[in-house]
Amino acid sequence: MNALTVSTAIYSGRVQLVTVRQRSLTVARLRVLLVAALFAALALAAVVRIAFLGLTDATHTATSFYEALLPPRGEITDRNGQPLARAFPAFALWYNPEALGDGSALVKSPKEVALELKAIFPDIDEFEMAERLAKGKGGYLRRRVLPEEANRVQAIGELALELPQETDRHYPQGSMAAHVLGYVAADGHGRVGMEAVLDDQLRDPATRAKAVPLSIDVRVQGALEDELTRGMRATNALGSAGIVLDVDTGEVLALASLPEFDPNQIDAAGAANMFNRVTNQVYELGSTFKPLTVAAAIDAGTVTDLSRRYSARPFPIGGFTIKDSHDLGASLNVPEMLIHSSNVVTAHVVQDLGANRLKKTMADLGMNKRPFIELPAKGFPIWASGEWPLLRGMTVGYGHGIAVTPLHLASAYAAMVNGGVWRPATLRKLEKGQVPAGRRVFKASTSARLNQLLRMIVVYGTGRKADAPGFRIGGKTGSAEKPVAGGYKKNALVATFAAAFPMDRPRYVVIAMLDEPQGTVASSFQRTAAWNAAPIVGRLVPRIGPILGVPPDASRDVDLTDLAPLVPKGTSE
Repeated sequence: MNALTVSTAIYSGRVQLVTVRQRSLTVARLRVLLVAALFAALALAAVVRIAFLGLTDATHTATSFYEALLPPRGEITDRNGQPLARAFPAFALWYNPEALGDGSALVKSPKEVALELKAIFPDIDEFEMAERLAKGKGGYLRRRVLPEEANRVQAIGELALELPQETDRHYPQGSMAAHVLGYVAADGHGRVGMEAVLDDQLRDPATRAKAVPLSIDVRVQGALEDELTRGMRATNALGSAGIVLDVDTGEVLALASLPEFDPNQIDAAGAANMFNRVTNQVYELGSTFKPLTVAAAIDAGTVTDLSRRYSARPFPIGGFTIKDSHDLGASLNVPEMLIHSSNVVTAHVVQDLGANRLKKTMADLGMNKRPFIELPAKGFPIWASGEWPLLRGMTVGYGHGIAVTPLHLASAYAAMVNGGVWRPATLRKLEKGQVPAGRRVFKASTSARLNQLLRMIVVYGTGRKADAPGFRIGGKTGSAEKPVAGGYKKNALVATFAAAFPMDRPRYVVIAMLDEPQGTVASSFQRTAAWNAAPIVGRLVPRIGPILGVPPDASRDVDLTDLAPLVPKGTSE
């Protein structure tokens, strides 16, 4: 083998060795890269998982924390943000006779414990409490225990007197607006009023953080309840009802049914007073219907000349005689009819109008359906179906033969004075753009004429005791006997005054009603609305007018120039 061959073989071996080494390094590098890639993928997956868990846990924690801060039931306020109903944590007093575990319920005697509880809660009967403790039967001894009272109970040193913490529904205004609000039962659900209507919204975590404002104004509500209570007590009435309604929106500023109940403490007496006279009880509201009848006749064109005279003598029809409570003379025109509240002349107006045209107007005013409002308890009117015979139309024209709620009457008067548009009543505060368009019932010109006539009744007629200087009140009295089987109860009246103010630009309707008022010194021994319901409105409007942006203004009034010559200066009902 020569040197060249040897040299070539050595070179070839070195090349192969280098190639093998490079291949091994490449494989090693690939393995390192693969392992690194695997570790990177695992790390990325771990980071993504950690981030995901962190975000979802944070969301859950934030949501749980947020929900923990929320009250268990949302707050209800009046239109100005004043609280009407709110939830807060409270204590209860629970008796657990097994607390000691040795068969003895108390360390001290039941009488001693009862006396110590009496010192903390003065309203309890210590003898009944001692008897209950002695029986050894567990259960609630008291709800709504204040923190300082709970501390004093603990200081008694009886393990059997436990103080579980609960959520309480509190009504800071007491019994005010009770029939609007209702109450919350032991199962946590609302009952009777807006607590029932708003139950889902007030319980839902998504919505209960935001207080729900009602249309009610506590200042107006308080004044209405105060004056109704005063009127009811002064006349020994069984009950009373009232409403203040915005004529342009349908918002209820105040609604009261008396006697009231306290939603903070539902007992047997309170449960008996939960019936709502404003929305659930139907009445024959008597002569308050006469302006509505006149409005229907003017709108239909059957009353065009207010100076036209109609016979005021008893009107026999269909075996029945329509007559007035006393002789009003031989004839009356429409303004005189409203001033003196003549059934006979109203019947003549309906005769010209037609019973079924009156029926249509009443239906357009919602008198044939339950009242339009959110409350669950709504009375169905006593309403004759089918074609109305003339006699039916005549009696409905002066407020008999049809029974509706005071809320029906309030909404009808709002349409009559606001330019002629009927809108449903609401207990929700309406923002701009939320006011319903409503439906037209009367022409604007008819509404303007009725505003004159209503003001005229208060200036010259049966509503004079409702007049309040500077507030331009207009309205109509109504005193209707209560119907009973086979006729009417002569000594039982429903006295109502339906009003609006200020009549030069009506903004609010006010209804005041007394159930079976008696003739007393305060009412000059009279039982009719002119003497008892009208004065309630006369006292109420000066209290609420300035609150509602209607200050007294003696320089303004409704122009009665064209009506004054048509009416005598006097009053009657």
